[in-house]
Amino acid sequence: MCAVEIDPDTGTVNVVRYTVVDDVGTVINPLTLKGQIHGGVVQGLSQVLFERIEYDPDSGQLLTGSFMDYCMPRADDVCSMEVDSNPVPTKLNPLGVKGAGEAGTVGAVPAVMNAIMDALAPLGVKEFDMPATSDRVWRAIRQARST
Repeated sequence: MCAVEIDPDTGTVNVVRYTVVDDVGTVINPLTLKGQIHGGVVQGLSQVLFERIEYDPDSGQLLTGSFMDYCMPRADDVCSMEVDSNPVPTKLNPLGVKGAGEAGTVGAVPAVMNAIMDALAPLGVKEFDMPATSDRVWRAIRQARST
C-alpha cells in the first residue's frame, strides 16, 4: 500500500506512507529481510519517480549514461516503511525459505503508480506514463486543467 501527496503547483510527488507484506517463506533473519525489502521498494519507487533513459534522436548516443545525469533516489526521497511478513514455508527446500532479494520491487511499481494516479484523478489527469518526475506531473496537471 502506498500513499502519495502531489503539489499541484510544482508537480512534486512525495511518498508519505508505504506498507508492504511479503510471503518469503521461513524468516531466518528478520533484520536483513527488512533490508532486502526496503532496497527492493526503493528500486521500484526509483523506476516510477526518476528513471528516464534518454538518447539523442539524431545520433542514438545515450544521454543519461552516468549518475551525473541519471537520477537516483536519496534517503529523503523515501518515507519510513512498514514491513511485515506472512511466512508460508515452501516444501521445495528443507528450510522452507523463499527468495526475497527483489520482493519489494515487484509490488512497488504498481503501488506507487496507482497512488499517483489516485492523487492526480481529482485534478483531471486520466492517463500518465512513468517516470513521474515533477516536470512531467506538472505538465500533466496543466494540460488537464486546460481541457
